[in-house]
Amino acid sequence: MMVTKIRRPELGSIALSAIVSVYLLAITNNSFWTHAAVYFDHSRLSLLSFGTALALTTFAGMMLASAKYIMKPVLIFLIVASAAAAYFIDYFGVIIDKDMIGNAAVTTQAEASHLLTGSLVLHLFLYAVVPSLFVVWVKVRHQRVLPKTATTLAIVIPCLLVSGGLIYSDFASVAYVIREHKDLMKRFNPTGPVSAALKYASSTYKERNIAVQPLGTDARQGARVAAAGKPVVVVVVAGETARAMNFSLNGYDRDTNPELKSLGVINYTDTTSCGTATAISLPCMFSVYPRNEYTEWKARSTENLVNVLTRAGVSVSWWDNNTGSKGIADLISFASMTNQKNSPLCNNGECLDEIFLGELDKKLTATKSNSVIVLHQLGSHGPSYYLRYPEKFRKFKPDCRTAELMKCSVEEITNAYDNSILYTDHVLASVARLLEKHQNDISGAMIYMSDHGESLGENGIYLHGAPYAIAPREQTQVPFVTWFSKPYQAAMGVDTSCLAKETDQPKSHDNLFHTVLGMMDVETKVYNRELDAFANCTRQDPPGKSNGSAFQAADTAKDLPAPIVPATIMPGAKAL
Repeated sequence: MMVTKIRRPELGSIALSAIVSVYLLAITNNSFWTHAAVYFDHSRLSLLSFGTALALTTFAGMMLASAKYIMKPVLIFLIVASAAAAYFIDYFGVIIDKDMIGNAAVTTQAEASHLLTGSLVLHLFLYAVVPSLFVVWVKVRHQRVLPKTATTLAIVIPCLLVSGGLIYSDFASVAYVIREHKDLMKRFNPTGPVSAALKYASSTYKERNIAVQPLGTDARQGARVAAAGKPVVVVVVAGETARAMNFSLNGYDRDTNPELKSLGVINYTDTTSCGTATAISLPCMFSVYPRNEYTEWKARSTENLVNVLTRAGVSVSWWDNNTGSKGIADLISFASMTNQKNSPLCNNGECLDEIFLGELDKKLTATKSNSVIVLHQLGSHGPSYYLRYPEKFRKFKPDCRTAELMKCSVEEITNAYDNSILYTDHVLASVARLLEKHQNDISGAMIYMSDHGESLGENGIYLHGAPYAIAPREQTQVPFVTWFSKPYQAAMGVDTSCLAKETDQPKSHDNLFHTVLGMMDVETKVYNRELDAFANCTRQDPPGKSNGSAFQAADTAKDLPAPIVPATIMPGAKAL
């Protein structure tokens, strides 16, 4: 019996370049074209001209990579990268920029597993694997080097000239759209995600030899904490993915904060985050730099809040139930809660946030010195909101019980998210009650800020990580809640009735660094009283021991160290 051999199709490099270009432009750029149509709604002719210019540039790029032995690997890479990016851009409304690449690079296996859904696998099979197999299967005719070079240039140069001419002829319109809508080109596959990855790789390479400069070398504990009579303990809870508008303390129509409300906490109703993703917001929260001056470079090359506290003689611990401290806790005591074995609160490398409570109870029992304990929550991290709370906190139903949010209604997604906020309410209230339980032995206080918010489908956007300039308020407005025990109020001179009158004043992540220093009565030139959220309602010490000294009036900006150039590591400096 004769077996008929299937003949491989044969194409020239020009034809294959054109086919892949059309595929990428038409199939993996749905979000780009949808937004472009909206942004160019003033002129369909401008949209046509801009789209044609992009198509010609894309084809020219494919032709430049059409050399033998290079063409197929490059085309397959671009197809896979574009298909993967298109899934998250189209389904979740996210934008793949440098920060998003950074988030992906530092994510844990457990966190990543929530995104590896059946829908993603099917999408990648249809839009990445199948077309890639076609590229592998097809036989490509290649010219010799010199004729190939001549042909490539004969195609690329006219394409780029026509593309440039189209852009130039309508430059005002194109420039306006790109300037006003910076997200547009970040949505374009494959250049958007590829350029983001290159930028991330470049910045990572430059930062490999960063040297960390000391901060607050003059830090010392003040008179109030010295006279407290018992250890002063502040628990800093770094929240995760909690947005302010879903806190009933902020007026949300669902009772998502019953326990905190019963404790009479101080809640700030207008607080802005430094970023829209943990990798940016968390280091910024603990940095001395305000958001308008903050850069990742500065954060990595300068010590942070926990280092200043340590230098002042405060015992500082970082307990993590998330994906790590992002470098903040490199020089202090660090413990990962997810490493606990056989705990009913843990499953598949992730733990519910109640995992903190038993250890915190033990820690407070044994505390004999002034301390700051940082609890980094898993909070409401999506898309698997339903895994962030136990069954008894499943109050709002029906709740979305899958990581594939597109399979759930907005109501189901919101119900699951609100249940996670209800659980966070319980965890925070439990922290406060533990501090109250030990108030005969310590003077305790709690301060909570979330790192960023979350989009739950508003305007077709899900999750977080949008570029800050265009991020919706759902991702940038975060809760800020504090609680003070009676002994702490007495020892540190905090007037909660005064604070209650200021809760509508705008706050931000800029306040955390200076507020925690104030809470621990740490005096240093890098402390800025104007950014201490509680300073106006904190009793002044007697003359000679006043916090209103030169420390208080210092100009923070002029005392900040300049970041060190990456080329060298100064003698004696600590390298990350």
